[in-house]
Formats: sequence, structure tokens, C-alpha cells
Amino acid sequence: MPAGVAYIDTSLLIRIRFEDAARREANRIENYDRLFAGELLIAETLAFAKREKLATEAFLEAIKGISWIIPDRSLVDELKSIAELGYLRGADLWHVACACYLAPNPKGIAFLTRDARQREVAERIGFQTPLFS
Repeated sequence: MPAGVAYIDTSLLIRIRFEDAARREANRIENYDRLFAGELLIAETLAFAKREKLATEAFLEAIKGISWIIPDRSLVDELKSIAELGYLRGADLWHVACACYLAPNPKGIAFLTRDARQREVAERIGFQTPLFS
């Protein structure tokens, strides 16, 4: 079972927190000692909760226990390097850049996403990229 540190993106967080069919994935996530995310996840999850007419409490519960990556410098170098590895939408590029900021040597960190393109780029960088449905 996985253990240690992981970066989680919005696609997987929403699946495990708001979709009933995702219990197995939720159990896999609970095996990580620490979950990190960029604060973009807050905006994306809040927008999802608003669109789906979910209570604010559901949003707050969904992000409980996540440690926030708040860069103290520009991530332009990470963004440029990642963009050279393949196309990602802006938000996905930002998630991967935040993970790179967290772990300049990503070998011991997992990048958790449901997005195939994002997973592929994260894997090229060296992150562990377990598959989620």
C-alpha cells in the first residue's frame, strides 16, 4: 500500500470526496501520511461545489487535512521546464509546477490525478503516478 507524501490534484479530490462510487480510491488516498496541493485546488473545488449546489461544509470537509503549497517565488522555471515535456492546460500545468516546487527531487513523492495527460507529464518528471479510475 502507498505511504509517504503525495500531491493531489482537483480531479482526484473531487472524485473521492463527492462521487459515491469512489470509495476504493478514497481508501487508497488515506494511506498517505501527508497530502499537499496548490491553493488552486481550493478555487477549483469551491467552483465545483457551487456549480453542483453543494453546501460550503462539504467543501471544507473535502480539503481538510491537505497541506498547502504557497510558493515564495515565481514558478516560471518549473512552468517552462514542464511545458517542454508536453502540453497541459494552464491549471494542470500549475498543479504539476506546485508539485515540483514541493519536491525538486520527486522520486519519493506521488502525484495523484485522474487526468491521463497530467499523469504522463508527472511520470516523465519522476513522480510516482499511481493509476486511479
